[in-house]
Amino acid sequence: MNGRHDEGPHEHDGGLSYDLPVLARRRMIRLMAGASLVPLVGCTTEEKTTASPSSSSPSSSSAGCAEIPEETAGPFPGDGSNGVNVLKESGVVRSDITRSFGDSAGGTAEGVPLTITLTVVDAASGCGTPKQGAAVYVWHCDRDGAYSLYSDGVTEENYLRGVQETDEKGQVTFTSIFPGCYPGRWPHIHFEVYGGLADATAATSITNTSQLAFPKDVCDAVYATDGYGDSVRNLSSMSLEDDGIFSDGHDRQLATLTGSAQDGYTAALTVPV
Repeated sequence: MNGRHDEGPHEHDGGLSYDLPVLARRRMIRLMAGASLVPLVGCTTEEKTTASPSSSSPSSSSAGCAEIPEETAGPFPGDGSNGVNVLKESGVVRSDITRSFGDSAGGTAEGVPLTITLTVVDAASGCGTPKQGAAVYVWHCDRDGAYSLYSDGVTEENYLRGVQETDEKGQVTFTSIFPGCYPGRWPHIHFEVYGGLADATAATSITNTSQLAFPKDVCDAVYATDGYGDSVRNLSSMSLEDDGIFSDGHDRQLATLTGSAQDGYTAALTVPV
């Protein structure tokens, strides 16, 4: 199973067979919302970037809020839905996902350090109630745009994949590296939310599947560093608004970034489920 991103079927991460049903469903939701004159209001952290780290907390309101938009898992999920299932391997529950684990080749993903903090909250309560005890599986490409387990050269690796259980604040935090930009997709991170850790490690009962997007100014700063040369060219040929996944709205999936390309970044996103 090779996953080179210069091939046509991967233009939007999963090809038309993956993306069209998702995009059609989301367009129908927007049409229904417009007809009823009731806006879909999401709950995200403030959308900004800053040069120094700051804390992030979920927004809240007195009424329910919209769940995180549902997105395709793409062709490289590693959750058993397309071949290999990393979720059932011992060691997948971890916070540092930069290294491969278990019987893999033992490689380490290099790049600008990135801390990923997702806060899972209850959409029905207005995003004011943390979802303690849920589980989140995250995965993304390396700085060369390759996905472990699938892409040429890294099929024996399983880095940049991991699962964690949410704490009393509804949060999970992963230590990773900033992903590269490959042709046809805006820089992003995939994630799945499960009801609990047992569901995640059994790869059953996914409650939500979505993606996190990065602000352009941060991408530009990261890709100016060593090792991201291909990402500069790929990013210059597209925009967040043109991306096949985020083109119909990305305000509730755009992460808050703090830090610097020299010291590393923290990406924070509130995930209503």
